[in-house]
Amino acid sequence: MILFPAIDLVDGKAVRLLRGDYANMTVYSDDPLSVARDFEACGATHIHMVDLEGAKDGTTPNLPVVERIARETSLFVEIGGGVRNMETVDKYLAAGVGRVILGTAAVKDEAFLREAVAKYGDRIAVGADVKDGCIAIKGWLETADISLEEFMQKMQGIGVSCIICTDISKDGAMRGTNLELYRELSKKYSMQITASGGVSSMEDVKALRAMNLYGAIIGKAYYTGAIDLREAIEVAK
Repeated sequence: MILFPAIDLVDGKAVRLLRGDYANMTVYSDDPLSVARDFEACGATHIHMVDLEGAKDGTTPNLPVVERIARETSLFVEIGGGVRNMETVDKYLAAGVGRVILGTAAVKDEAFLREAVAKYGDRIAVGADVKDGCIAIKGWLETADISLEEFMQKMQGIGVSCIICTDISKDGAMRGTNLELYRELSKKYSMQITASGGVSSMEDVKALRAMNLYGAIIGKAYYTGAIDLREAIEVAK
């Protein structure tokens, strides 16, 4: 299992939100590149990034930070947040990003999703953000009229190879992740599944690893010191 330490970006800074609430934001570093270098020093090979400003308005204000991390570290970078057209996908991949994550657009614009998957294959991932059993969109500010199960079946049918599934109720709350959800998804679908939201202890990492999941994202637990990243990476292997 690949461990993805995470950097969420606002104003070029590394931040975390609690359950996606922009009013509940903590700034952890003014220098995301140094955070990424620490991930690398701890043995990380991959990094998960979200442009939270982009998630709101569909722009790429933090592209220079993302590009520096892609160019100046050896990390495989995946990025999401407001990717709504091919121009943005092209821009990120040209900047050295390894994989681009579609969220709202995967729900709202099937033609774009199909075009992106046809052009870039497994360099396109889809974020399945779950709120009360349905898919949340627009920076988690709205819920779409589609259940997680319907959405997953549709994505598999379209040929999406990688799904990043977040249980919003667990995100940033440091109360453990939704193991039952990931166990069910890993049994039902052949796509690569990355667990996100509430991975906050070594027990979570061990349990997810035992399911043979593709990946798990660690956010707040790294920043608060609740998880030793170096140790977690070894456990995930």
